Amino acid sequence: MERSRKLQARAAGLLPGGVDSPVRAFRAVGGDPPFVARAQGAYLWDVDGNRYLDCFGSWGPMILGHAFPPVVEAIREAAAKSASFGASHAGEGDLAELVRRCFPSVERLRFVSSGTEACMSAIRLARGFTGRKFVIKFEGCYHGHADALLVKAGSGIATLGIPGSAGIPEETAMHTLALPYNDLQAVETAFALHPGQIACVIVEPVVGNAGTIVPETGYLAGLRRITREHGALLILDEVMTGFRLSLGGAQQIYGIDPDLTTLGKILGGGLPCGAFGGRADVMEFLAPLGPVYQAGTLSGNPLAMAAGIATLRHLIEHQGEIYTELENTTAAIADGVTELAREAGVAMTTNRVGSMWTWFFTADAVTDFAQASKSDTDRFGRFHRRMMEAGVWLPPSQFEAAFLSAAHGPVEVALLLEAAREALPNEWQSGTISAAPETSGSGNRI
Repeated sequence: MERSRKLQARAAGLLPGGVDSPVRAFRAVGGDPPFVARAQGAYLWDVDGNRYLDCFGSWGPMILGHAFPPVVEAIREAAAKSASFGASHAGEGDLAELVRRCFPSVERLRFVSSGTEACMSAIRLARGFTGRKFVIKFEGCYHGHADALLVKAGSGIATLGIPGSAGIPEETAMHTLALPYNDLQAVETAFALHPGQIACVIVEPVVGNAGTIVPETGYLAGLRRITREHGALLILDEVMTGFRLSLGGAQQIYGIDPDLTTLGKILGGGLPCGAFGGRADVMEFLAPLGPVYQAGTLSGNPLAMAAGIATLRHLIEHQGEIYTELENTTAAIADGVTELAREAGVAMTTNRVGSMWTWFFTADAVTDFAQASKSDTDRFGRFHRRMMEAGVWLPPSQFEAAFLSAAHGPVEVALLLEAAREALPNEWQSGTISAAPETSGSGNRI
């Protein structure tokens, strides 16, 4: 890890914490964060020559694997025509047609450059359309780092043990109501306490930013019913789940018809891209047609559009094969490690939907953020370090979902299960291992 350590030391003098996104610092799991040199298929290589099986996929977007040839070629061809126009081009419509083909609820959409921007813009649009101020979100759900949404958020906020974020005025956060996930009664009560004042409910249909948390039967349908009864909009944040759980995301799996949907990750084929869209009458409240302003110089960037088109076309063409294999491969890994933990006497609860999952180090069921927070994060950290030593790179947080790609197969399943078998020793029952080991770059070298 010598070269990675040197690069981290240099970065620490240039970037806050040496990173551009907090979870990358490995503060929650210990050990040195490797600096990636390249990636291909299901693997990452660091600057020291170590190879790692990738189980976070750039936090979700690499569903076809890294450097997927059709995507690489599409980016290359687009870059030859310029990296940015700042003007309309056909690629925007081409990708929009593919999105609408996969998400029938999205009658109109607008591209942006990130999931944060998509969620922020959808909230503003919902407030403008309804003329109301209050927003309901759910504890542990992360919708980007916009001021109004960093209230009891998951993701890096949970990883670092931060209750919210400094720099957000109380006047901004006071109109955000954070409720327990999977609790419809709490939603009913909030609407009763704020009659005619709630603009929207925004929710990750399958939580991915507090670890994977699955909606209980009838929960999403209940949110749809309540919002309709009270004239509020329902926003499904499918930044993680969109195109991953199915071509039509979680709303296809659970049969939910939201008013607005936010998308990201896979949408740009690995490049910075997001979108928000939904009912035509709501979307037409956006400028230049309506009074809600939103803009972005890099929105609809030609490179991101090209990568997204190549990705979605491949997913659409091969959807039966890809999603079946993702389901089978992820089940083999998630369930296999759960069984190994049981044999080792390690308390573990596994939540999974499709190709996203989390191993919570707790014996209790995890149906909301409060229960996820009871996980043994020290034990997760030890597990993470041992898996890294064995050449398997898991998300460096108990509160982040893991993801697989279509490039993962039987070889990768066997590699991961063998690593987990060594990383889950019976001695963990006594809790004797506590200090972060000195890492030495012992990932698989090729």
